Amino acid sequence: MAWMLLATTSFSQPKDNAPYSSLGLGEPTQHSLATMGYGGLSAAFIDPLHVNYLNPAHSAWMSATAYEAGAYFDRSKLKFGGESAKVWGGNLTHLALAFPLFNPLNDVLEKKKRTFFWGMHVALVPYSSIGYDVRSESVLPQVDTVLQIFQGTGGLNRFMYGNAWRYKQFSFGVNLQYLFGTIESERRVQFQSLDASYDDVFIDNIALRGWSWSAGAQFKHYFNAGPDTKTENLRSLSIGVYGQGKSNISTTSQVLRLRENYSYTPFQSDTLLVGEDVSGKGKLPAGFQAGLMYEHGQRLKVGMEYGFEKWSAYENEAKPDQMRDVARWAVGVQYTPNPSSYNNYWQRVRYRIGFYHQQDPRLDDLNKVAFTFGLGLPVILPRQQTSFVNLGLEIGRYNTSNAIEENFVKMAVTFTLNDTSWFLKRKFG
Repeated sequence: MAWMLLATTSFSQPKDNAPYSSLGLGEPTQHSLATMGYGGLSAAFIDPLHVNYLNPAHSAWMSATAYEAGAYFDRSKLKFGGESAKVWGGNLTHLALAFPLFNPLNDVLEKKKRTFFWGMHVALVPYSSIGYDVRSESVLPQVDTVLQIFQGTGGLNRFMYGNAWRYKQFSFGVNLQYLFGTIESERRVQFQSLDASYDDVFIDNIALRGWSWSAGAQFKHYFNAGPDTKTENLRSLSIGVYGQGKSNISTTSQVLRLRENYSYTPFQSDTLLVGEDVSGKGKLPAGFQAGLMYEHGQRLKVGMEYGFEKWSAYENEAKPDQMRDVARWAVGVQYTPNPSSYNNYWQRVRYRIGFYHQQDPRLDDLNKVAFTFGLGLPVILPRQQTSFVNLGLEIGRYNTSNAIEENFVKMAVTFTLNDTSWFLKRKFG
């Protein structure tokens, strides 16, 4: 059997030819772009000026309202059996808003030391993306050379709403999530040399909907906190964990089976099967992430993380696929030479590096590995409030023994705008 990898030029899909996105719910997407540069760490990541909706406990640590939006661009090289193709892609990654319900400036003005905190966030993020155009050619003895064309588009999205509460250095949060999207796929079977042969066409359009939840906790321990300890000398260790439970999904499918022949004039088509609004059910798996992060003031962050998802429990009546349980581990470092420098901008930049290894549930031996790099560029806005432009770079590959090999370079940018005017008490007199 020979495989032909065809790339289109459309920018509308997250990737114009990602062959593995034909399996399951598509290609999982990366959301934690603020930490993309150091391995995509999220479980123990605590930053009062950035959004971390993956661990819902994080919002209770916010010191300012944060608006965040991100986008990415990637280039992949696909290889199989001596053939290769270069593909391109890009899209928006997320829109998010997180804010504290108690403005810290009020506590400063009132000379009040607070021990209880409450934060909230909303986010719209992709869950998976689908975009592929793959052709498989095989020879049936004494029959014909058969060409199969597999094409698909679509993807799933998540809308998240979360609350988090913190008492002193311990926080807990909960996310409510709504999953929605469509999967559009077409398979065409062509007999190459048979005169006047009909093509077999299989079209499936599936709409998915479902509710899910996730919960998380974070704890931050200071080793040398004291009344005389300067902020830049504080040393701490953060511990974080979050996970989601098994959730149900519902599907509505449009099914069409045709036989088509372009050899005749006019064009010939026979409808073999039509299925309208076919209902189905499914299940998404449970999983968790756990991590540690050591911090030395605002200069240094060093973290590691492990995650597990039980994809063997995945079910989908509309698109049944066999999945496997998967694990992910990542490490990362962020270093800022001098966060309080006044005369050297590059001393305040956050420099990031990391690595991750991630098993993929769609094939038994499919693994994703990547080195990551990033910059956190501070931007001073009116009222001296610091915001950020985060740049991330991933260089990696999908490893597998007997399928399509994919090497990729992914570039991403996130804009984080911070505002301290929410819930600020105005005093007159």
